Amino acid sequence: MRGRWQVGNRFTLLPEGKRFLPALFTAIDEARTTLYLELYLMESGTLATRVIDALCAAAGRGVTVLVLLDGYGSMKLAHADRQRMREAGVVLRFFNPLVWHHLGKNLSRDHRKLLIVDERLAFTGGFGAVDAFVEAWYEVAVRIEGPVVADWVSLFAQLWEAPLTRGRAAPRHWPEPAPIAALAENMRGRMISGRGHRYQAIRHSLHQRIATAERRLWLCTPYFVPTFSLRRRLIRAARLGFDVRLLLPGSRHDHPGIRYAGQRFYARLLRAGVRIYEFQPTFIHAKFVLVDDWASIGSCNFDHWSLQWNLEANQEVEDKGFARDVAALFERNFAASEEIHWDQWRYRPWTQRCREWIFGTLNGWMTRLR
Repeated sequence: MRGRWQVGNRFTLLPEGKRFLPALFTAIDEARTTLYLELYLMESGTLATRVIDALCAAAGRGVTVLVLLDGYGSMKLAHADRQRMREAGVVLRFFNPLVWHHLGKNLSRDHRKLLIVDERLAFTGGFGAVDAFVEAWYEVAVRIEGPVVADWVSLFAQLWEAPLTRGRAAPRHWPEPAPIAALAENMRGRMISGRGHRYQAIRHSLHQRIATAERRLWLCTPYFVPTFSLRRRLIRAARLGFDVRLLLPGSRHDHPGIRYAGQRFYARLLRAGVRIYEFQPTFIHAKFVLVDDWASIGSCNFDHWSLQWNLEANQEVEDKGFARDVAALFERNFAASEEIHWDQWRYRPWTQRCREWIFGTLNGWMTRLR
């Protein structure tokens, strides 16, 4: 689904959990009519308990609370936590629960992260209800207000009623979202989503922006295993003299093998003039892109897995003020990173080269699964 570009919106960048988590909880506490929550990861723990408490309290005061979780990403959510939500009146459904008689079907996952409040306010980013997002991971979210929120409501409704979505409650009737009045900030944006290899609108949008870039292309992703077409575009942009930079995780990584698989592309990128920064303080799980004054923030990792199998969704914003905020965030994170230089990388040890080959080969096999 590719939403229309719309004006009259307000987008607020919320870097780090210390900013977006309080904003999320405040929005839930202030909900009056509806709450829609869609997450990939939700695991029992301190953060999940806080989320469940807030959702149950909202349901208790008469708010319609719908929670859509991925069937795999929520496997560590305890039965007691699920039951507590249901007993409080929260309607709980799961996308594509695992089945053992059709293993290929299990590859399709709902990787979106979305909270919609009263069908007037939305949040998206890379967050989840997992304690690591508070304790050890760097994340970014965006607060969304204005006409574009209606497209996020439609996106949630489509998946809630989709054939692969299961739960004790039947799908509900969804009226057409009511139009939302334009705001004075008048920021331009659109919702954009992808559904694996069948519909790669997010990927195509990024490629189009790279092709029309005039000065800079900065990309942050936690799982850098880019497609050949994306690598080719990054290299071409760097050779044309544009400021091309990648903000990637350092040694603090939840899946080190993915990091090694992506590092096998460093050599060619560095030789072409792409600047690569590895974030040092924590594991950077954020996914955001800046091309000139266009930004994209959401769930998509721009790797093979996200582009071939996952359901993803991003908020695109075209606004100079918002672009300045995103650029400032990039600059702060570049300063907290180690830049990888070609003169250094070319002499990396053979053990590093072996890891790149092994995990790169494994990743190549995985990308051929459909």
